[in-house]
Amino acid sequence: MSGEFQTTMLIRISLILAIIAALGAGALNFFVVKDKLTTLVADRDTQKSDKETAQKDLASTKKTLASTQKDLTQTKQQLTDSQVAQKNAEDVATKATKRAGDLSEQLAKTTKERDVAKDDLFAYTVTGYTSAQVAKMGRDIKDFQEAVAAGIAENLLLTKKNNVLSNELARLKGTEEFIVRMRPDLKGKVVSVDPKWDFVVLNIGSNQDVLENGELLVSRDGKLVAKVIVRTLEKDRSIANVVPGWKLGEPIEGDVVSPAHPAS
Repeated sequence: MSGEFQTTMLIRISLILAIIAALGAGALNFFVVKDKLTTLVADRDTQKSDKETAQKDLASTKKTLASTQKDLTQTKQQLTDSQVAQKNAEDVATKATKRAGDLSEQLAKTTKERDVAKDDLFAYTVTGYTSAQVAKMGRDIKDFQEAVAAGIAENLLLTKKNNVLSNELARLKGTEEFIVRMRPDLKGKVVSVDPKWDFVVLNIGSNQDVLENGELLVSRDGKLVAKVIVRTLEKDRSIANVVPGWKLGEPIEGDVVSPAHPAS
């Protein structure tokens, strides 16, 4: 009995020791896990705090950035307004400068006109004539100039009629030396050519003192091309036939014509 009792006791002691060891290990594991949990909780709290701080910093940075962008926009607008104001000021200055130049020119012109008027007044004063006498002399001079112009025109008309009558008289007499003379400064051009019938159309006529049966020399670049005689006469146009034996080349549009027998 004593042997079984001892064995039972040993077993119980072993179980008790095993339970105590297990409890000790459990307690140890509990403290280890507790430390790890405490560490994890502390890390979590730290990360959470850091995250909140980062979010606050981010919000502050965004706010600062928005403020900076607003300031930049305002600065750009102020710069634009300043540039517009400067351009307006330059435009005003340019207009003012031009106005000053115009006024200076007007002043110079007015001063010149005043000086001319003073000279005219002095010249009028030294003549000893009254204003009525000077005005009458001015009218007399104008009447004289008009009379001279009328006389010149009449003289030209009489000369033209005399040439026409002289040419007609010579033609009626049937003299072999019948020559139609036209004014020496007469110039014209060929505007059309008919090589088949040997005639040309000229851009001058009776209004330019061209005479029927008058002979004209056709030239190009200063060289004689042909001689033509007027057969059909209109106010501003005439038709002339090429004189046989005087065709040195083919007349073309643009050739120049002048009197073959200019009046003296």
